[in-house]
Amino acid sequence: MQFDPNELEHTAVYKLLTGSIIPRPIGWISSISANGISNLAPFSYFNAVGDDPPHVMFAIGSSNNSNKDTLNNVLATKQFVVNMVTEDLADQMNTTAQAVPPEVNEFELAKLTPLASIKVKPFRVAESPITFECELVHHYFLEDHKQGGACVIIGRIVMMHFDEAVLLDNYKINLDTYKPIARLAGSQYAKMGELFSVKRK
Repeated sequence: MQFDPNELEHTAVYKLLTGSIIPRPIGWISSISANGISNLAPFSYFNAVGDDPPHVMFAIGSSNNSNKDTLNNVLATKQFVVNMVTEDLADQMNTTAQAVPPEVNEFELAKLTPLASIKVKPFRVAESPITFECELVHHYFLEDHKQGGACVIIGRIVMMHFDEAVLLDNYKINLDTYKPIARLAGSQYAKMGELFSVKRK
């Protein structure tokens, strides 16, 4: 079958897209408002976009034509932190996905420990074994949208934090101790499954 996204309902496009492009890493983004209120929310439209210098991107969807707290905070302060999500943090990550008023601190809501960053103001999640302090370099609002659209955020990583338990020699990551999870469709998530290698020709 063939689908023209311009002729489909937005919900259909969403289901086809998020059910096909899997698994997706989760960017658990911590930010801080201009008034100093911390925010923490997960985004599965997230990935690395380069390593020289290192940059990441994530996209924030809008609902009812109003910005989410994360977007307002990042645009105001030009900073954010990416906290990687592991198996043992799945429930707390899900707690921070709730729609709550701006004055609610999701660190407290999910009973997580805020840890001071080195180069940016937003706190890191102490329980996350890998965190990236980032500075905003570019944002772009998607045009011609049907239901609020989204904003793409690109940030430069200015400081990396790794728990020694997830590191191997020569800066490699130990997947057995890292245990990341990824987003699938609906309420489904994925753990690391069977691995295989394909050497480049």
